[in-house]
Amino acid sequence: MQPSALTTLGYLVTAVAFMFGIQLLRSPATARQGNRIAAVGMLLVLGITAALIHNTGNWPLIIPPIIVGTIIGAVSARLVRMTAMPQMVALFNGMGGGSAALIAAQDFRTAVGNGTAHPYTTWAIMVSCIIGSLSFAGSLVAFAKLQELMPGRPLTYRLQSAVNGLLLVVILAIGVYLIVGDQNLALFAVFIVLSLLLGVLFVVPIGGADMPVIISLLNSFTGLAAASTGFVLSNDVLIVSGALVGASGTILTLAMSKAMNRSLFNVLFSGFGSTIEAAGSAAGAEGGTIHPTTVEDLAPLLAFAQLVIFVPGYGMAVARAQHEVKELADELEKRGVTVEYAIHPVAGRMPGHMNVLLAEANVPYPQLKEMDAVNGDFPRADVAVVIGANDVVNPAARTQTNSPIYGMPILDVDEAKTVVVLKRSMATGFAGVDNPLFYKPNTLMLFGDARASVAALVAEVKKQ
Repeated sequence: MQPSALTTLGYLVTAVAFMFGIQLLRSPATARQGNRIAAVGMLLVLGITAALIHNTGNWPLIIPPIIVGTIIGAVSARLVRMTAMPQMVALFNGMGGGSAALIAAQDFRTAVGNGTAHPYTTWAIMVSCIIGSLSFAGSLVAFAKLQELMPGRPLTYRLQSAVNGLLLVVILAIGVYLIVGDQNLALFAVFIVLSLLLGVLFVVPIGGADMPVIISLLNSFTGLAAASTGFVLSNDVLIVSGALVGASGTILTLAMSKAMNRSLFNVLFSGFGSTIEAAGSAAGAEGGTIHPTTVEDLAPLLAFAQLVIFVPGYGMAVARAQHEVKELADELEKRGVTVEYAIHPVAGRMPGHMNVLLAEANVPYPQLKEMDAVNGDFPRADVAVVIGANDVVNPAARTQTNSPIYGMPILDVDEAKTVVVLKRSMATGFAGVDNPLFYKPNTLMLFGDARASVAALVAEVKKQ
């Protein structure tokens, strides 16, 4: 059915809303507004779709899943802890990829049954199915790793890349045959199963340190799958929205790889974090000893500082300490201390993880400073407080050419007058290498749960 002029206008408004919403997501200050505008666009296109199918007689099959999905999505979004947001993003992203693949698969089945499966449509079906299946299965593996349902470290074996490459060639060969040859449904089922298997094998060798990159990449895959499904259904808004997601996800993936000073190929095929522990095990020898400290000693150091920079990491997310950090910052600001937050692009387990956590604690947006903007402030900072961050503040990235993180841009916390590191233990980060920062003469180590430690600091600062 050809869309009416009013429907086409609605699709255009929706596409503009999506583009404008993505534009506003560039800044934490406008991100909520961008989400609202994009949500309005999505609501509009859902209304248009409902109007187009009101005469199909399939409402008993359509309405219940919509109601169930809406309830699950709303309840999950309300109840999920901010520390679990990365795995929720991975799971929901996988649902998008799986949906695109299922729609395309059903269209292929219908076209074969009607004898209308032609190459100029089946190519889009095959693209949607392979990318959507890969995104679905890969996102489930990412979810399982983040949820600790399976080991977060890279799981590798000999000739893994060769096996994955051969599997991809087989999938592509079957896809080409289904496009130009016999549209056999049994072979198509094999095509889908192999695509799902590739998604699993694609993400299994990727470690927790690279999860922000892989989540962005899988998100772009979901967008591309949706755009391909748009070609299958001749739906302009699905093509545009899918292309937007695919393009923005790809750009973000490349930007995050650059922030780690690693190529995307290295992220996907190096098995980062599996066998590199020995490479950086001698890093701690630089300083020799650590300098433990106490809350009582740190409180006056913070209370009488002029500039304090908080450096959050995944440890802050695990400890759920963002509210206590904000409370400590408020106490310091009451005493005239300037407070900033240094945000590394790949801190945490998803893009913008630290921004989301701190925004939840109502940290003012102007205090959130990206790496390039804040690094110049560290030399004049009286105290840099590192809360659960490790690899993103590791000076070995500058000096140790044999380190797996060599060349990665880091936050220059070691240039502050005093560095305070909150950690549970001396365990390494996801990169598996020791951190020379912990042994420097100007570094003080406060061991314990970050949330309890910061809460104790708040109470002690109030006494100053």
